[in-house]
Amino acid sequence: MKPVRSLRGVAPTIGERVYIDPQCCIIGDVEIGADSSVWPMAVIRGDMHHIRIGERVSVQDGSVLHITHASDYNPTGHPLIIGNDVTIGHNACLHGCTIEDEVLIGIGAIVLDGALVPKQTMIAAGCLVPPGKQLESGHLYVGSPAKKARPLNEKELAFFKYSAGNYVKEKNQFLEEL
Repeated sequence: MKPVRSLRGVAPTIGERVYIDPQCCIIGDVEIGADSSVWPMAVIRGDMHHIRIGERVSVQDGSVLHITHASDYNPTGHPLIIGNDVTIGHNACLHGCTIEDEVLIGIGAIVLDGALVPKQTMIAAGCLVPPGKQLESGHLYVGSPAKKARPLNEKELAFFKYSAGNYVKEKNQFLEEL
């Protein structure tokens, strides 16, 4: 089966120079910006709402990206919106939330419906951001539920662009091998 599939007549839109691993799954109303990468076993399912992924985003192995559908309980639902220069760690789960630019989502982290992770924020490995939680930019969040641990230092703030650029280099090497 192909990794990029249409659903109900809506096909994913993939930007220029994007690496899509043959063992991932991207379905439906999904847009992925230029120079991004989707690694093995990642699932991006835009079936009942839309998913928008910016440029230079790395969706790492085993991550699950999904939405919240509209219903009587939530009339508008929640799309999944991801900005530019975002690194999504292995086995992370992003569900109907908004992730702004220059964010690191740690390995196995979970960000739930209606949550907002603003620009230049780090979510630690295994962290749980509950539904509707609004985080503050420039901080590290840890724990379950997420708690503000401390402000990020200059080196950590520079890491967002470094990490995004590193994954652009890595996906370029994979594209050369195809």
